[in-house]
Amino acid sequence: MTETFLNSPTFIWLIVPILIFIARIINVSLGTLRIMFISSGQKKIAATIGFFEMLIWIITVGQIMQNLTNVLCYIAFAAGFPFGNIIGMKIEQKLAIGSTIIQLITQKDATKLTSTLKTLNYGITTIDAQGTQGAVKLIYIIIKRTDIQKVTKIIHQFNPKAFYTIEEVKHINEGIFPTPKSFYSRFV
Repeated sequence: MTETFLNSPTFIWLIVPILIFIARIINVSLGTLRIMFISSGQKKIAATIGFFEMLIWIITVGQIMQNLTNVLCYIAFAAGFPFGNIIGMKIEQKLAIGSTIIQLITQKDATKLTSTLKTLNYGITTIDAQGTQGAVKLIYIIIKRTDIQKVTKIIHQFNPKAFYTIEEVKHINEGIFPTPKSFYSRFV
């Protein structure tokens, strides 16, 4: 009975491509996460994810090779790639592992902004500098990636026209950071 279903046209032309599509989404999402863990220096997690990523890929390609005449398998494999990228990026954004630096340049008085950030226990460094249009204040804020929206909202609240850049930080040695939330509370 089961063997008959596995050889049925419905299974071969509908179920197999759907399974390939889902497997490809998972495969590419894992690849996105693996790259994230590699860039943050978490080698063991990256290697483990890489193992499952390749296992899924081999199984998926094996199914395509068993169904070479089924063009829907090729389409499902290709369509799973962009969806896997999107889902992988969304997962990566939710995890938000690592730290970033916000480099802010403002001509406006930044006293209220810096005192608010200090009150919230963000470590900041300010430097008086000279820009092409006069005196400016450089403000450096190193934060956890999970705090980007919160801090940029504060910046916009005090200076909507402030110029800032956000860059990934590879390694941090000491610093001042708000008390971290538990891993569980970040997702609930």
